[in-house]
Amino acid sequence: MSAPAHLDPRLLRAFVTVAEELHFTRAAMRLYVAQQALSRDVRRLERELGSELFVRTTRQVTLTPDGERLLPYARRALAAQDDLLAAAGRTRPLLVDLNSPGLATGRRVLHRARELGPDLELMARYESGLTWAAGELVAGRLDASFGRFAGLPAALKAGLDQQPVRYEPMAVILPEGHPLAALAEVPLDALAGEEVYAGAGNPRTPEWTDLAGLLFEGRGISVASPAPLAVGEEEFQRIMARTGNPVLAVVDFPPLPSMVLRPLVDPVPLSPVSLVWRKGLIHPALDALRRAAAEMAAKGGWLRVPVGGWVPVVDRDLWSAGACAGP
Repeated sequence: MSAPAHLDPRLLRAFVTVAEELHFTRAAMRLYVAQQALSRDVRRLERELGSELFVRTTRQVTLTPDGERLLPYARRALAAQDDLLAAAGRTRPLLVDLNSPGLATGRRVLHRARELGPDLELMARYESGLTWAAGELVAGRLDASFGRFAGLPAALKAGLDQQPVRYEPMAVILPEGHPLAALAEVPLDALAGEEVYAGAGNPRTPEWTDLAGLLFEGRGISVASPAPLAVGEEEFQRIMARTGNPVLAVVDFPPLPSMVLRPLVDPVPLSPVSLVWRKGLIHPALDALRRAAAEMAAKGGWLRVPVGGWVPVVDRDLWSAGACAGP
């Protein structure tokens, strides 16, 4: 084996987990990553070391002699890293952005993570949108957030990792007197000719405006012009009442006075929500948050696309490629 100048601890953790399980699927489940992502990490480590570490067949995975030699050193390196991080304050609170107080997906995952790690401190923050939060993540002022990862600029995505959490059904918020407010569900094509507010001009949420543009394309629906940036529920409701525009939302959006929320159908548009964190971050509370997200997604069927569901191709491709890295 050759000795590279630097080895990413994530790659060593991938190697050790596969070596312990001798099974890529079980190892991926332990690390809460896609199997394709785990395989990529192991292949990258093999390239950097210039040696094969595993013998892979359709029936089994075994360590090569080089893999057997590397294993105890990799374990010691990871243990030393864990000790160093603990000495440097690894147990500090994990700062978790939930976008806004009323959104349910991130809040439910956070509550479950607190149950899984009762001795850990996970503190909620509210940054309004993933694009804004992503900058705070990269800068180290936040640790984790939730939102549409595919909608982030490439420069931000390069410094982040993500884990798919939920395809969240979308809805429209309407003034009580709007003609569509009488419907229990609003067919998407019924919004043709409408200008729908989707955060245009808000520097915190361009990923949401981009999602709306993809959804509305070819349907005769326009993204409403920028409105004054409203902070807080009362101000948001006042501005929306003044414009009279329908508002694109998700089905769990909290109720607003004098407005009604109606699910969108035909098709059912889905907002892809990921758990996002700073690349390379190692923290026990992040592990709990990721376990909670994986558990709730599995139990709630959050990652299933219903018949007639709509998801942007760019988001579906990113998730199906297993573009999430392990801790």
